[in-house]
Amino acid sequence: MIIPCPYCGPRDLSEFTYQGDATRTRPDPTSTDEAAWHAWIYVRSNPAGWHREYWQHSGGCRAHLVLRRNTLTHEIGEVHLTRHAQAGVEAPAAAGVEAAPAPAKPVKRTPKPAAPSARTRASGATRRKGAPK
Repeated sequence: MIIPCPYCGPRDLSEFTYQGDATRTRPDPTSTDEAAWHAWIYVRSNPAGWHREYWQHSGGCRAHLVLRRNTLTHEIGEVHLTRHAQAGVEAPAAAGVEAAPAPAKPVKRTPKPAAPSARTRASGATRRKGAPK
């Protein structure tokens, strides 16, 4: 199965982690309704056909996605970033992969070379410790 990531483009299923059903609503955290919490934790549907699911691109950009996937054919319909799907923002879908902004790349810093010790500076020696004289 190939999943189109909005940032990285089409990628193999092995780069993604299934996160669960995106159609369920969590009970109010302050609720003491045992039936609602039982249904949230234990009751799962197993739909045949189109279904919305949460996935994470764990082997790539680490983005959280909402997919619309056919559970019978594994065909991918729409792919949205979770933050866009939850906010109701019109976001790039699977067809508009290149329209998503690129994630910020971390700055790669190279460590500075260690300063010579006081003993090395005083003697003017440049050899490594343990090297033959």
